[in-house]
Amino acid sequence: QVQLEESGGGLVQPGGSLRLSCAASTSLFSSYAVAWHRQAPGKQRELVARITRGQNTNYADSVKGRFTISRDNAQNTADLQMNDLRPEDAAVYYCDAYIVLSVDYWGQGTQVTVSS
Repeated sequence: QVQLEESGGGLVQPGGSLRLSCAASTSLFSSYAVAWHRQAPGKQRELVARITRGQNTNYADSVKGRFTISRDNAQNTADLQMNDLRPEDAAVYYCDAYIVLSVDYWGQGTQVTVSS
């Protein structure tokens, strides 16, 4: 069982930045792909960004050019740098570490609020 812990959420003004971090309790972190998802009240959970074991990344169209996902396998962490935040980015953000067709672990989420 892998534990994931997100941190870095909070309140930010529109146009501001936050950096979310996901810490994993496994030394085999490099074996997992990692994704960040978000869920706003009354909306479905959506994929925000994903990074593969080989460092390939992809993003939701709504965050391209503003968000950057990265990982540090030596530290067993994956970060989501969020710039130029908008009110519509407000949501609970979840970290997800998985091996395709094998295992899938989720964190508890961290709240991001974008408001003036």
